[in-house]
Amino acid sequence: MRKNQNKKVFLITGGAGFIGSHLAEVLLKQDHRVLVIDNLSTGSIDNISHLFKNSNFHFARASITDKIVLDRLSSLSDIIIHLAAVVGVELIVKNTIHTIETNIIGTQEVLRSAHRYRCRVLIASSSEVYGKGNIMPFNEDDDVILGSTSKSRWAYAESKMIDESLSLAYKREHGLDVVLFRLFNTVGPRQTGQYGMVIPRFIQQAIKNDPITVFGDGTQMRCFCDVRDVVRAIIGLANNQKASGQLFNIGSQEEISIMELAERVKKRTGSKSQIQKISYSDAYADGFEDMLRRIPDIERIKSSIGWEPKYTLDEILDAIIAYEKSKIGR
Repeated sequence: MRKNQNKKVFLITGGAGFIGSHLAEVLLKQDHRVLVIDNLSTGSIDNISHLFKNSNFHFARASITDKIVLDRLSSLSDIIIHLAAVVGVELIVKNTIHTIETNIIGTQEVLRSAHRYRCRVLIASSSEVYGKGNIMPFNEDDDVILGSTSKSRWAYAESKMIDESLSLAYKREHGLDVVLFRLFNTVGPRQTGQYGMVIPRFIQQAIKNDPITVFGDGTQMRCFCDVRDVVRAIIGLANNQKASGQLFNIGSQEEISIMELAERVKKRTGSKSQIQKISYSDAYADGFEDMLRRIPDIERIKSSIGWEPKYTLDEILDAIIAYEKSKIGR
Protein backbone atom coordinates (compact mmCIF):
# COMPACT_ATOMS: atom_id res chain seq x y z
CA MET A 1 0.00 0.00 0.00
CA ARG A 2 1.35 3.41 -0.96
CA LYS A 3 2.31 5.97 1.67
CA ASN A 4 0.51 9.27 2.09
CA GLN A 5 1.51 12.33 0.10
CA ASN A 6 3.88 13.71 2.71
CA LYS A 7 5.69 10.43 3.38
CA LYS A 8 6.74 8.80 0.11
CA VAL A 9 8.45 5.57 -0.77
CA PHE A 10 11.67 6.13 -2.74
CA LEU A 11 13.49 3.39 -4.63
CA ILE A 12 17.14 4.25 -5.28
CA THR A 13 18.95 2.11 -7.82
CA GLY A 14 22.66 2.10 -7.05
CA GLY A 15 21.75 3.24 -3.56
CA ALA A 16 24.87 1.74 -1.95
CA GLY A 17 27.05 3.93 -4.12
CA PHE A 18 28.60 7.28 -3.33
CA ILE A 19 25.70 9.56 -4.34
CA GLY A 20 22.96 7.03 -3.60
CA SER A 21 24.02 6.50 0.01
CA HIS A 22 24.05 10.24 0.72
CA LEU A 23 20.64 10.56 -0.94
CA ALA A 24 19.24 7.71 1.17
CA GLU A 25 20.46 9.38 4.37
CA VAL A 26 18.73 12.67 3.60
CA LEU A 27 15.45 11.05 2.53
CA LEU A 28 15.35 8.98 5.74
CA LYS A 29 15.95 12.14 7.78
CA GLN A 30 12.93 13.62 6.01
CA ASP A 31 10.91 10.61 7.27
CA HIS A 32 10.44 8.96 3.88
CA ARG A 33 10.76 5.23 3.32
CA VAL A 34 13.83 4.27 1.27
CA LEU A 35 14.32 1.07 -0.74
CA VAL A 36 17.73 0.39 -2.26
CA ILE A 37 18.77 -2.04 -4.97
CA ASP A 38 22.50 -2.42 -5.63
CA ASN A 39 24.66 -5.34 -6.75
CA LEU A 40 27.70 -3.82 -4.97
CA SER A 41 29.84 -3.96 -8.11
CA THR A 42 31.05 -0.41 -7.45
CA GLY A 43 28.93 0.47 -4.41
CA SER A 44 29.80 -0.69 -0.90
CA ILE A 45 27.82 -2.12 1.98
CA ASP A 46 29.93 0.13 4.23
CA ASN A 47 28.21 3.16 2.70
CA ILE A 48 24.79 2.08 3.97
CA SER A 49 25.44 -0.27 6.92
CA HIS A 50 24.59 2.51 9.40
CA LEU A 51 21.11 2.77 7.81
CA PHE A 52 20.07 -0.84 8.49
CA LYS A 53 18.81 0.00 11.98
CA ASN A 54 16.24 2.40 10.48
CA SER A 55 12.89 0.64 10.03
CA ASN A 56 12.17 2.83 6.99
CA PHE A 57 15.20 1.46 5.13
CA HIS A 58 15.33 -1.72 3.07
CA PHE A 59 18.25 -3.04 1.02
CA ALA A 60 18.21 -5.69 -1.72
CA ARG A 61 21.48 -6.96 -3.14
CA ALA A 62 20.61 -7.49 -6.77
CA SER A 63 21.24 -6.12 -10.23
CA ILE A 64 18.67 -3.79 -11.78
CA THR A 65 18.47 -6.35 -14.59
CA ASP A 66 17.01 -8.80 -12.05
CA LYS A 67 13.43 -8.31 -13.20
CA ILE A 68 11.77 -10.07 -10.27
CA VAL A 69 13.52 -8.03 -7.58
CA LEU A 70 13.17 -4.75 -9.46
CA ASP A 71 9.48 -5.41 -10.12
CA ARG A 72 8.78 -6.13 -6.45
CA LEU A 73 10.55 -2.99 -5.24
CA SER A 74 8.97 -0.80 -7.92
CA SER A 75 5.50 -2.03 -6.98
CA LEU A 76 6.06 -0.59 -3.49
CA SER A 77 7.45 2.74 -4.66
CA ASP A 78 6.15 6.20 -5.41
CA ILE A 79 9.38 7.61 -6.87
CA ILE A 80 12.33 5.79 -8.46
CA ILE A 81 15.69 7.57 -8.58
CA HIS A 82 17.85 5.70 -11.06
CA LEU A 83 21.54 6.16 -10.24
CA ALA A 84 22.85 2.66 -10.99
CA ALA A 85 25.39 2.79 -13.81
CA VAL A 86 28.96 1.97 -14.72
CA VAL A 87 30.96 5.06 -13.75
CA GLY A 88 34.60 6.19 -13.82
CA VAL A 89 36.70 6.68 -16.94
CA GLU A 90 39.10 3.86 -16.06
CA LEU A 91 36.31 1.31 -15.65
CA ILE A 92 34.55 2.47 -18.82
CA VAL A 93 37.69 2.15 -20.97
CA LYS A 94 38.55 -1.30 -19.60
CA ASN A 95 35.02 -2.75 -19.51
CA THR A 96 33.23 -1.23 -22.49
CA ILE A 97 30.78 -4.09 -23.09
CA HIS A 98 29.73 -4.05 -19.45
CA THR A 99 29.33 -0.25 -19.59
CA ILE A 100 27.02 -0.26 -22.60
CA GLU A 101 24.93 -3.24 -21.53
CA THR A 102 24.52 -2.16 -17.91
CA ASN A 103 23.64 1.44 -18.67
CA ILE A 104 21.19 0.83 -21.51
CA ILE A 105 19.55 -2.44 -20.47
CA GLY A 106 19.40 -1.36 -16.83
CA THR A 107 17.66 1.91 -17.69
CA GLN A 108 15.24 0.07 -19.96
CA GLU A 109 14.22 -2.23 -17.10
CA VAL A 110 13.78 0.71 -14.72
CA LEU A 111 11.58 2.57 -17.21
CA ARG A 112 9.45 -0.51 -17.83
CA SER A 113 8.93 -1.01 -14.09
CA ALA A 114 8.13 2.67 -13.55
CA HIS A 115 5.61 2.54 -16.38
CA ARG A 116 4.04 -0.66 -15.03
CA TYR A 117 3.38 0.86 -11.59
CA ARG A 118 3.02 4.52 -12.65
CA CYS A 119 5.95 5.67 -10.54
CA ARG A 120 7.62 9.02 -11.02
CA VAL A 121 11.17 8.25 -12.19
CA LEU A 122 14.31 10.39 -12.17
CA ILE A 123 17.09 9.27 -14.50
CA ALA A 124 20.70 10.26 -13.83
CA SER A 125 22.72 11.23 -16.88
CA SER A 126 26.11 12.86 -17.24
CA SER A 127 28.02 15.88 -18.50
CA GLU A 128 29.86 13.32 -20.68
CA VAL A 129 26.90 13.65 -23.05
CA TYR A 130 28.21 17.09 -24.11
CA GLY A 131 31.20 15.35 -25.67
CA LYS A 132 33.54 17.65 -27.56
CA GLY A 133 31.36 20.73 -27.27
CA ASN A 134 33.34 23.94 -26.79
CA ILE A 135 30.64 26.60 -26.34
CA MET A 136 30.46 27.35 -22.61
CA PRO A 137 28.52 27.01 -20.45
CA PHE A 138 26.84 23.81 -21.64
CA ASN A 139 23.09 24.25 -22.05
CA GLU A 140 20.68 21.31 -21.86
CA ASP A 141 19.47 21.94 -25.42
CA ASP A 142 22.92 22.20 -27.04
CA ASP A 143 23.83 19.96 -29.95
CA VAL A 144 26.55 17.46 -29.09
CA ILE A 145 29.63 16.08 -30.85
CA LEU A 146 31.14 12.79 -29.75
CA GLY A 147 34.34 11.09 -30.85
CA SER A 148 34.63 8.02 -33.02
CA THR A 149 33.05 4.77 -31.88
CA SER A 150 36.53 3.26 -32.24
CA LYS A 151 37.42 5.15 -29.04
CA SER A 152 35.93 3.22 -26.11
CA ARG A 153 36.15 6.41 -24.06
CA TRP A 154 32.88 7.58 -25.65
CA ALA A 155 30.86 4.45 -24.78
CA TYR A 156 29.57 6.00 -21.56
CA ALA A 157 28.33 9.17 -23.28
CA GLU A 158 26.70 7.10 -26.03
CA SER A 159 24.91 4.90 -23.52
CA LYS A 160 23.69 7.89 -21.51
CA MET A 161 22.34 9.60 -24.63
CA ILE A 162 20.32 6.48 -25.41
CA ASP A 163 19.08 6.45 -21.79
CA GLU A 164 17.89 10.03 -22.19
CA SER A 165 16.21 9.43 -25.54
CA LEU A 166 14.48 6.31 -24.27
CA SER A 167 13.25 8.10 -21.16
CA LEU A 168 11.81 11.00 -23.13
CA ALA A 169 10.16 8.54 -25.53
CA TYR A 170 8.41 6.93 -22.53
CA LYS A 171 7.18 10.39 -21.58
CA ARG A 172 5.85 11.13 -25.08
CA GLU A 173 4.39 7.73 -25.91
CA HIS A 174 3.20 6.51 -22.50
CA GLY A 175 2.87 9.68 -20.46
CA LEU A 176 5.46 8.42 -17.97
CA ASP A 177 6.34 11.00 -15.31
CA VAL A 178 10.08 11.16 -15.98
CA VAL A 179 12.74 13.73 -15.06
CA LEU A 180 16.31 13.72 -16.40
CA PHE A 181 19.39 15.31 -14.85
CA ARG A 182 23.00 15.54 -16.02
CA LEU A 183 25.62 15.49 -13.27
CA PHE A 184 28.89 17.43 -13.51
CA ASN A 185 31.72 15.98 -11.39
CA THR A 186 29.97 15.27 -8.11
CA VAL A 187 32.42 14.86 -5.22
CA GLY A 188 32.41 14.26 -1.48
CA PRO A 189 33.12 11.73 1.29
CA ARG A 190 32.74 8.04 0.34
CA GLN A 191 33.73 8.60 -3.28
CA THR A 192 36.38 6.11 -4.30
CA GLY A 193 39.46 6.96 -6.33
CA GLN A 194 39.59 3.39 -7.58
CA TYR A 195 38.07 4.07 -11.00
CA GLY A 196 39.81 7.33 -11.90
CA MET A 197 37.83 9.83 -9.76
CA VAL A 198 40.32 12.66 -9.50
CA ILE A 199 39.72 14.35 -6.13
CA PRO A 200 39.71 11.26 -3.88
CA ARG A 201 42.71 9.93 -5.79
CA PHE A 202 44.66 13.18 -5.32
CA ILE A 203 43.78 13.39 -1.63
CA GLN A 204 44.62 9.75 -0.92
CA GLN A 205 47.97 10.18 -2.66
CA ALA A 206 48.70 13.44 -0.81
CA ILE A 207 47.91 12.02 2.62
CA LYS A 208 50.34 9.14 1.98
CA ASN A 209 52.95 11.56 0.56
CA ASP A 210 52.86 9.51 -2.64
CA PRO A 211 53.24 11.26 -6.02
CA ILE A 212 50.06 13.13 -6.98
CA THR A 213 49.44 11.85 -10.51
CA VAL A 214 47.98 14.30 -13.03
CA PHE A 215 46.73 12.66 -16.21
CA GLY A 216 47.46 14.67 -19.35
CA ASP A 217 49.08 18.10 -19.21
CA GLY A 218 46.91 19.35 -16.33
CA THR A 219 45.47 22.32 -18.24
CA GLN A 220 42.01 20.75 -18.53
CA MET A 221 39.44 22.72 -16.52
CA ARG A 222 36.70 21.19 -14.38
CA CYS A 223 33.94 22.23 -11.95
CA PHE A 224 33.31 20.11 -8.84
CA CYS A 225 29.98 20.03 -7.02
CA ASP A 226 29.51 18.84 -3.44
CA VAL A 227 27.37 15.72 -3.05
CA ARG A 228 25.27 17.55 -0.43
CA ASP A 229 24.32 20.15 -3.04
CA VAL A 230 23.63 17.44 -5.62
CA VAL A 231 21.35 15.52 -3.25
CA ARG A 232 19.45 18.71 -2.50
CA ALA A 233 18.95 19.26 -6.24
CA ILE A 234 17.76 15.70 -6.89
CA ILE A 235 15.22 15.83 -4.06
CA GLY A 236 14.05 19.25 -5.23
CA LEU A 237 13.41 17.88 -8.72
CA ALA A 238 11.72 14.78 -7.31
CA ASN A 239 9.23 16.99 -5.47
CA ASN A 240 8.57 19.42 -8.34
CA GLN A 241 5.73 18.26 -10.58
CA LYS A 242 6.57 20.89 -13.21
CA ALA A 243 9.94 19.19 -13.78
CA SER A 244 8.27 16.26 -15.55
CA GLY A 245 9.61 15.67 -19.06
CA GLN A 246 12.49 18.07 -18.60
CA LEU A 247 16.28 17.76 -18.51
CA PHE A 248 18.42 19.62 -15.96
CA ASN A 249 22.13 20.25 -15.47
CA ILE A 250 23.33 19.82 -11.88
CA GLY A 251 26.80 21.15 -11.15
CA SER A 252 29.03 23.90 -9.90
CA GLN A 253 30.38 26.76 -12.01
CA GLU A 254 33.58 27.24 -9.98
CA GLU A 255 36.33 26.30 -12.44
CA ILE A 256 39.82 25.00 -11.68
CA SER A 257 42.54 23.37 -13.77
CA ILE A 258 43.56 19.85 -12.81
CA MET A 259 47.14 21.01 -12.17
CA GLU A 260 45.93 23.79 -9.88
CA LEU A 261 43.66 21.25 -8.16
CA ALA A 262 46.68 19.02 -7.47
CA GLU A 263 48.59 21.97 -6.04
CA ARG A 264 45.65 23.00 -3.87
CA VAL A 265 45.21 19.46 -2.52
CA LYS A 266 48.93 19.32 -1.70
CA LYS A 267 48.74 22.63 0.16
CA ARG A 268 45.54 21.85 2.10
CA THR A 269 46.83 18.45 3.21
CA GLY A 270 50.28 19.75 4.09
CA SER A 271 51.66 16.98 1.90
CA LYS A 272 55.27 16.43 0.83
CA SER A 273 54.09 14.74 -2.37
CA GLN A 274 55.57 15.56 -5.74
CA ILE A 275 53.16 16.31 -8.59
CA GLN A 276 53.74 13.94 -11.48
CA LYS A 277 52.27 14.10 -14.98
CA ILE A 278 51.20 10.85 -16.68
CA SER A 279 50.19 10.66 -20.32
CA TYR A 280 46.64 9.64 -21.16
CA SER A 281 47.94 6.65 -23.12
CA ASP A 282 49.75 5.36 -20.03
CA ALA A 283 46.82 6.14 -17.70
CA TYR A 284 44.02 4.81 -19.90
CA ALA A 285 44.61 3.76 -23.51
CA ASP A 286 46.24 4.85 -26.75
CA GLY A 287 44.29 7.62 -28.46
CA PHE A 288 42.36 8.57 -25.33
CA GLU A 289 40.52 11.88 -25.81
CA ASP A 290 39.58 14.39 -23.13
CA MET A 291 37.79 17.74 -23.07
CA LEU A 292 39.55 20.96 -22.09
CA ARG A 293 36.58 22.57 -20.32
CA ARG A 294 33.21 21.48 -18.95
CA ILE A 295 30.97 24.10 -17.31
CA PRO A 296 27.21 23.71 -16.77
CA ASP A 297 24.53 26.26 -17.49
CA ILE A 298 22.35 25.97 -14.35
CA GLU A 299 19.72 28.60 -15.14
CA ARG A 300 17.03 26.00 -15.86
CA ILE A 301 17.26 24.27 -12.47
CA LYS A 302 17.72 27.61 -10.71
CA SER A 303 14.51 28.98 -12.21
CA SER A 304 12.62 25.72 -11.65
CA ILE A 305 13.43 24.96 -8.01
CA GLY A 306 15.67 27.83 -6.91
CA TRP A 307 18.72 25.59 -6.68
CA GLU A 308 22.35 26.61 -6.86
CA PRO A 309 25.46 25.19 -5.15
CA LYS A 310 26.27 26.35 -1.62
CA TYR A 311 29.66 24.75 -1.01
CA THR A 312 32.93 26.18 -2.35
CA LEU A 313 35.70 23.97 -3.68
CA ASP A 314 37.86 24.64 -0.61
CA GLU A 315 35.01 23.55 1.67
CA ILE A 316 34.57 20.43 -0.42
CA LEU A 317 38.27 19.57 -0.30
CA ASP A 318 38.44 20.08 3.46
CA ALA A 319 35.45 17.77 4.01
CA ILE A 320 36.99 15.01 1.87
CA ILE A 321 40.43 15.43 3.46
CA ALA A 322 38.88 15.07 6.92
CA TYR A 323 36.98 11.97 5.80
CA GLU A 324 40.03 10.32 4.22
CA LYS A 325 42.15 11.01 7.30
CA SER A 326 39.42 9.55 9.52
CA LYS A 327 39.67 6.25 7.64
CA ILE A 328 43.32 5.82 8.59
CA GLY A 329 43.67 3.35 11.42
CA ARG A 330 40.07 2.08 11.26
